[in-house]
Amino acid sequence: MEHKMASITPKTLINAEKVNGTNVYNLQGEKLGTVEDIMIDKASGQAIYAVMSFGGFLGIGHKHHPLPWKTLKYDTSKEGYVVALDKDMLMDAPTHDDDKDFAWTPDYGRRVDKYYDVPTYWI
Repeated sequence: MEHKMASITPKTLINAEKVNGTNVYNLQGEKLGTVEDIMIDKASGQAIYAVMSFGGFLGIGHKHHPLPWKTLKYDTSKEGYVVALDKDMLMDAPTHDDDKDFAWTPDYGRRVDKYYDVPTYWI
């Protein structure tokens, strides 16, 4: 069985530390937040979620929104990611905040995937 890989070039690779802090915009060009972290599958090495910081003021009261990586498209003109979401949709999206101990579980991952209507990563 022949395995075909997507075309990968040095121009499409980026260090994870450079993704953190990258702005996330909606289709209308409004800034929704910034990428704070990336969730990577240990076995495959694939990025599965980008954790976006949204809301709050001066870092207080903001929430962390895990966005399925497949929902993000990099826009070179914005030097940021674009998602087909609006602020209202994010208000009801699965989140977690800094004040609580958070443990990622398969159930939480399935809830995130279902909310964004993407195929679930979790078995």
